[in-house]
Amino acid sequence: MFNWTSLAFLLSFTSLFFGVARAAVDDKTRLGNNTIDRTLQLRTHSIFAPYIDHDLQNRWWDFGADSYVNTNKYIRLTRNRPSQMGWLWSRLALTPSNFVIEVEFKVTGDSSHLFGDGLAMWLTKGRAEPGPVFGNKDEFTGLGIFLDTYANAKHSYSFPRIVAVLGDGKTKYDFGNDGDTQAVGACSANFRRTNVATKLKVTYVKDGFLDVKVQYKAWDDWTDCFTIPKLELPPNPFLGFSAMTGDVSDAHDIISVSSYSAIVSPPDAAPNKHNRKSSFFGASPHASPSEGTWLGFFFKLFLLGGVVAGGYYGWKEYQRRQRYGGFGGVGMGGGSGNGMGGYGMRSAGVGGGFDYGSKRY
Repeated sequence: MFNWTSLAFLLSFTSLFFGVARAAVDDKTRLGNNTIDRTLQLRTHSIFAPYIDHDLQNRWWDFGADSYVNTNKYIRLTRNRPSQMGWLWSRLALTPSNFVIEVEFKVTGDSSHLFGDGLAMWLTKGRAEPGPVFGNKDEFTGLGIFLDTYANAKHSYSFPRIVAVLGDGKTKYDFGNDGDTQAVGACSANFRRTNVATKLKVTYVKDGFLDVKVQYKAWDDWTDCFTIPKLELPPNPFLGFSAMTGDVSDAHDIISVSSYSAIVSPPDAAPNKHNRKSSFFGASPHASPSEGTWLGFFFKLFLLGGVVAGGYYGWKEYQRRQRYGGFGGVGMGGGSGNGMGGYGMRSAGVGGGFDYGSKRY
């Protein structure tokens, strides 16, 4: 039988339902003229503490050279010592056409004026090939994103600097100019020795763009670094990280890597099976936007009418019970000859409240 508790539950459920439905529609990320509808985490290309399994290995990642693992804190690619080099590489290639990679890293050292050399994120055809370019091989095929902390020449911009270089497998890296002549995107960002977690977010859409953002100023404050339109990566690249020190040094740490495959569609594109979020009260997948809007409006109107009718019924029931003796037969004793000795709710006496289990209301 309907009561006020049921009405309150119905109202709460209605608010929660529409809140969830609205959040599902609004929970999108817009980049340029594209919208990421949803993402799916790639466990094979993500890594978190404690980083290693019981056999002191990781089934999805390899690490080597001078790198070592602190299971509570980080994967340290290089210590704060000269002439160090370390790397971390995925064992499997990245197969999604569109993906988002978020890396939390840390670059620290004792010196405030002499430090280096930096670390790099790789999306390349090869993997785990040590060399002179931030700990990876020269003449690489694919993309290197260099978090460079040491300037080999004088520039009009400041260091530390984030530089993206697209390698063709034949061209050597321009060490003397810090890759300036080869950069396809770059920005300056003081990500060294910060007071907040430093993160790099790389979003790639095949035949669309590569977008790089960095967090180093404040928590959840993402700064646009650069966007490269129509960038073409090698098919199924490997994901890796490497770092190197020379005569000057820093500690270079990878804290976590979170990778996601992404379903992307232009915001004004026609609805399709990938980005159309349908529900039992919405339009069909082939309905026009105006039709879906009207269907949703009438459903809400119908539901509101049901809530109002339920509230009216509950009020009339409350009045009827008050007229014939109230809830639980309070003041009715054990009932009368007309069979109205209560309505099935246990009485705790006048002013005593109702007892449900061990609680009193």
